[in-house]
Amino acid sequence: MAQYILYSTWGCHLCEEAEALLIAAGLEFQVVDIIDDEQLLQQFRLHIPVISADDNLLYWPFDQAAVGNWLETIKVKESK
Repeated sequence: MAQYILYSTWGCHLCEEAEALLIAAGLEFQVVDIIDDEQLLQQFRLHIPVISADDNLLYWPFDQAAVGNWLETIKVKESK
């Protein structure tokens, strides 16, 4: 099963919205603040919030439907 990560940073209102969507979806996830890691900061600086599951990334903007579709895509990949 994939490990879900929300790439975020403190004070980002979009990141707070993304976190609320993931909670509403019942997803267990880890929040990683990109400010603590230079590589992540360079990779996601202009793109947060970003949800990650292994090599599968979902970039903002997304809504509950987009999160659901993304999760289904991951489940299909995992079942192969």
